[in-house]
Parts: sequence; C-alpha cells; structure tokens
Amino acid sequence: MTSPLPEIKPNVFQKKVQALLRMMARRVFALLWGCVLAGLVGFLLALPAQAAGASNEAPLRFGILPLGGAFESRNDWEPLLADLSRAIGRPVSVLSVNSYEALEKAIEHDQVDMAFLSGKMALDAVTQRRMNVVAQVTRHDGLPGYRALLLARKTGPRSTLKDLLAEPERWRLARGESRSVSGFIVPQLQLFLPNHIAMETRFASEVVGTHQATALAVANGEADVATNNTADFERFSLQFPAEAERLQVIWESELIPHAQIVVRREYSPEFQKKVQAFLVEYARSKGPRGDAERAVLKSLHDLAGFVPADNSSLLPAAKLAYQLARQSAMSAQWINEAARQARLQRIENGYAEQTAALRSNAP
Repeated sequence: MTSPLPEIKPNVFQKKVQALLRMMARRVFALLWGCVLAGLVGFLLALPAQAAGASNEAPLRFGILPLGGAFESRNDWEPLLADLSRAIGRPVSVLSVNSYEALEKAIEHDQVDMAFLSGKMALDAVTQRRMNVVAQVTRHDGLPGYRALLLARKTGPRSTLKDLLAEPERWRLARGESRSVSGFIVPQLQLFLPNHIAMETRFASEVVGTHQATALAVANGEADVATNNTADFERFSLQFPAEAERLQVIWESELIPHAQIVVRREYSPEFQKKVQAFLVEYARSKGPRGDAERAVLKSLHDLAGFVPADNSSLLPAAKLAYQLARQSAMSAQWINEAARQARLQRIENGYAEQTAALRSNAP
C-alpha cells in the first residue's frame, strides 16, 4: 500500500512559489539589463567611428610665421584654429616652426594648406606656390600697417643712429631672416642701402633670429643694434619689461601693410569664402562669445580682427620687393654697364608681370 503524500501547509507552499518567482524575476531582469548595457556600450563605442566618418577629411594644415618661439606661437593660435575647425566641420592642425626658411620649405613641399604670412612670404606663396589671399589682419591702433624699427641700448658707446651710419663696421647686428619684411627687407631698403651699407657685409658680426631673439640680443649685450617692428616690440615690452627698459628706438620706417591669411588655390572658391567669412566675422559679435574671441585675438599680437582681402592686397609687398631688387642692382658691382642695364630691365619686366597678375587676382 502506497504511503500518502505529506501534507503541505498552504502558507509554506505559497512561500516556495514566491521564492521561485522572485528567482525567475531576478534572472529575467539580469538578462534584460545585460541586453540594455550591451546596447548602450555598443552605441557609445560607435560614436567615435561616426564622428570620424563625419570628419574623415585630412586636417587642414595651418602654417604660422615664427613671430616669437614656435611653442608660444602654437599656443597663441590654437584657440582660434579650434574655432575655425568647428566652423568648417574639419580638423585643423598647426605647423609652427622656428624660421621663415622652414615655413617656406613646408609651403614649397605642399605641407601647408593655409597660413598666416607677411610681405615677401605671402607674395611668394601667391605668385609661386598656388595660394590665394582671403583676409588681412587689423590691429587695435587702427593703422593700416606697422613700422620696422632699429633698437639700441640706451647707454653705451653705440647708441645713436648717427654713430651707426658713420661706422657700421664697429657695430654688432641682430637682424631677421632675409625673408622678413621688418627684420631685413625694409631696413635694408629704406635705411642701409641709401647710405651705401649692405646689412650682410658691413657689420662687425651678426645674429639672425626672431624679433624676440634680436631684441634680447641687444638687451643682454650680445649685439649693439637690432631690427624689429612696432607690433612685436610692444609685445616684447610686456613679456620682458626689464630688458625692454634697457632699449631705445633709434629709427623707424614708413608704414608696412599688415600680414595676410592665404589658402591653397586647390580648395574650391566656396571653401575659401567659408574660411574668409569665419575670419571676417570672428570677434565681431556682442556678448560672452564675442568677448572670448576678442581675448583670443588680443593674445595674437594684439589683433583686432580680420578684413576681407584678395591678392591685390599684396601690391605694396610687390613694390617693396621691386624697390629692394632695383636698389641692390644699382649698388652692386658689374662687369660693365650693359650687364647692369640688362639686370634692371629683367627686374622691371618681372615687376610688371607680377603686379598685373595680382591686380587680376588670378596669378
């Protein structure tokens, strides 16, 4: 005879069922939550790939004139270039170098798509390296340009322009590179060559470097006279007040047009217009955003902003280069007068072609 099943009290049975249901509920919840987490993780991991797909173009490579240290220049420009990147929907990388020559070589080898250049370098970029001017910088003083300077110590045996011009052989020179408008071209053209002094050969010694380096060389007694310019000397005075206090300006040039922003001609006219619009509108708005952008520009050599420009804005730079070439040809030694005249004619023809191309805005 089969034994009867043990009697189970209802409350005990209910408890076991409830426990079983709670266990099943926890497993179902864990399964569902795992699916949710997996989906969320997958979504988050996909975001970088989607962002990369949205900006899969190569970075726009921006070259900067060495107007101080390369690291300092990079730091000054990065906030503006980050804003440019957001405006054009494309990453922007920075090429900050220690010399004009290094930047020129980078442009020559197609390693720069857009650049901040002045005078001769901007002129060469447009006439020889397939680039176009899209904007020109402005400063808070409202002047259409800046001036080249000569700096000397306030005290000592070599401290006046008269002494410099009388005996350049006794002075140690600190100057900019030969491509620098205010550091070489303008002082050579407007002061030294008219006084029959060639900067490269008449001084006791020379140091070649940035405007910051040349000013420091004179302030620290390593040179007697330095080329510089009004904008960079103002900046130098803020960064090195003790050294600036030792210096004085003994000569200044006529106004030199401000620097330009150039873009490679391979980029579409629409893209160049977009870049130009960003620059021209930058720091023009009111409110916190405009204030932040104006602070960025102030750190960039006290810039006030940008104005639209085209290749014709380089006509003054072309004239300076022409005048320097002509002055150099006139003062050089030639085997005969016919050779001199032939050189002068080539200079005239080249200048005529260059100015015509700049005026047509399609060199």
